[in-house]
Amino acid sequence: MTTVLDIKFSPIDIEARKKLDLRPGDSVRVWQKIKEGDKTRLQAFEGLVLARKHGTEAGATFTVRKVSDGIGIERVFPLYSPVIEKIEILRRGKVRRAKLYYVREKAQSEARRKMKQTLYTKPKEETPAAEGPATE
Repeated sequence: MTTVLDIKFSPIDIEARKKLDLRPGDSVRVWQKIKEGDKTRLQAFEGLVLARKHGTEAGATFTVRKVSDGIGIERVFPLYSPVIEKIEILRRGKVRRAKLYYVREKAQSEARRKMKQTLYTKPKEETPAAEGPATE
């Protein structure tokens, strides 16, 4: 005869993470525990949710993209990872796609357009300022 025990192995609240309504298009801040030596600190990763995969099952993940110093950075976070301290939803997005991978190409073309604008605009010519009252 075997008995089934309800044992939780992780310190996270799995039910709260299941109920977290995280959708593509949302702006989120993910607080992650970083271990450096014997100390632990929290580090935030703030960006746009591009995709959510595998629903609410054990291997569920979500992809977050941010732009830092003009470079796009994407990270895939496991939804139920004990390393994640908390997930804050900052802003809801209204999107019409389940996966927002097209944002990568959109950001690239936007960056190229800005570079072209800066290349073809001529700097304003400076007119010499009068150094004193003009006398004739």
